[in-house]
Amino acid sequence: MPLNFQVLTESSTTRARLGRVETSHGVIETPVFMPVGTQATVKTTTPHELEELGVEIILSNTYHLYLRPGNDVVAEAGGLHRFMGWNHPILTDSGGFQVFSLGPLRTISEEGVQFRSHLDGSKHFISPERSMEIQMDLGADIVMAFDECAPYPAERGYVQKSKDLTTRWAKRCQKAHIRDDQSLFGIVQGGMYKDLRRESALELMDLDFPGYGIGGLSVGEPKELMYEVLEDLVPIMPNHKPRYLMGVGSPDCLVEGVLRGVDMFDCVWPTRLARHGMVITRQGNMAIRNLPFARDFTPIEEDCGCYACQNFSRGYIRHLLKANEVLGIRLTTIHNIAFLTRLMQEIRQAIVADRLLEYSRDFLKIFGAEK
Repeated sequence: MPLNFQVLTESSTTRARLGRVETSHGVIETPVFMPVGTQATVKTTTPHELEELGVEIILSNTYHLYLRPGNDVVAEAGGLHRFMGWNHPILTDSGGFQVFSLGPLRTISEEGVQFRSHLDGSKHFISPERSMEIQMDLGADIVMAFDECAPYPAERGYVQKSKDLTTRWAKRCQKAHIRDDQSLFGIVQGGMYKDLRRESALELMDLDFPGYGIGGLSVGEPKELMYEVLEDLVPIMPNHKPRYLMGVGSPDCLVEGVLRGVDMFDCVWPTRLARHGMVITRQGNMAIRNLPFARDFTPIEEDCGCYACQNFSRGYIRHLLKANEVLGIRLTTIHNIAFLTRLMQEIRQAIVADRLLEYSRDFLKIFGAEK
């Protein structure tokens, strides 16, 4: 079935809305945070653990799965859902951001992007058509148009050309995408130039995609600038289609994004943070691998219901991390995903109660800097 999106409730004091996305692999309540399973796995966790945490959708990466094990292998296995044992919605990105991040290893042209693999240096070429072919093989519920992500900072002339190229590529993606059980989202670009962002959105809206990603943010710009761009952009985007802010996942940015009308988010940040011995708490990020926690036998957070907090102490988790035991990063990962999943649940509840503004003020007041 194609994607079906409904706005169920709107906040009376902000642009936030409660929504429901229906796909062939299940329902997604929005606003939602999507953990990233780059290589068809959310690092160190099992699908069953993600289900227990309340995760409804994950993201996997087209670029990485194309290189290894190969989209043909995934297709032969019956698609990404069967391959990774996850019978819930999946979104795949187009590979555009990963190719962008290769820097000198890639060359962009009108036809597509020539690049060298970060794994073995072999040469590859991805065009909009090839990106669609790969994503159709992977079989995710939501797929993304191939785009160029402009860096920050960047001159206006470059960003204009990049935005125009992204629009032309979006048209080619739409023409090449023929799998009717997938929904193809366009991606709004335009850097930090508000007028270019609006142009990009209007051009893509003319193509009538079932949903829209907002790309090219959280690429090094100040958070305040990202919020300014969102405040200007979101009001012109269709109200009846999901809005997806790509690559954003810190708790403060999730709250600020929802306030401005964003429905979907993803980021590697919480799992990457966990692998570096950092956990997310109401008071900010905590470096649990540090010495002061060696004799701390309290949970990461007293009111957290996740497996890590219900069964283990900060001191024990620190010991595991210092001893390089895999269980240590499994527990920090479980907690971080649980934290963001619970945060989004609380945000949805606050929207229903029409008290999101108060909730966000209270949350942001105590969510501070890293400890």
